[in-house]
Amino acid sequence: MADPVTRFTPDRQAYVRTNAWLAAFAMAGAMAVLWLIGSPYVWTGAVAGLAAIAVRSWYLASEELAAVWEMDRAALTGPGPRRVPLDQIAAVKTMGSFVQIVTKGGDKHLIKYQAEPAATKTAIERALP
Repeated sequence: MADPVTRFTPDRQAYVRTNAWLAAFAMAGAMAVLWLIGSPYVWTGAVAGLAAIAVRSWYLASEELAAVWEMDRAALTGPGPRRVPLDQIAAVKTMGSFVQIVTKGGDKHLIKYQAEPAATKTAIERALP
C-alpha cells in the first residue's frame, strides 16, 4: 500500500496578494529614488514600479502556480529535483504566504503562495520524526 501523500499547492489569491504588496513596495521605492535624485517627475516611479511587477507577475504566473510540493512519510518533494527527507528538516518558518524549510545542512526551500501558511507549517511539523 502506498504512503499517504499531502499536497501543498499554490493559491492564486495568495499569488495576487503577494505581488500587489511587491508592487506597492516597488512603486514607493522607485518614487523615493527619483525624489532623492531631484527628478521633477517623481510620479513616474509609481508607474514604472507597477508596470515592472505587473509584467513580472504575469510572466511568472504559469510557472509559480504549477509548483506543487508533496509530502509522504519519508520526504518533502518539490518542483524539479528538490527532495528533503523529513528527518533532515531543522526548522519550518512562515514568511507572508511562503513557508520556508531549513535543513540541518543549511539548505533552504520555499513552498510559495500558500493560502494558509500556518496550516502548511503545522502539517509539516506534525510529520517530522
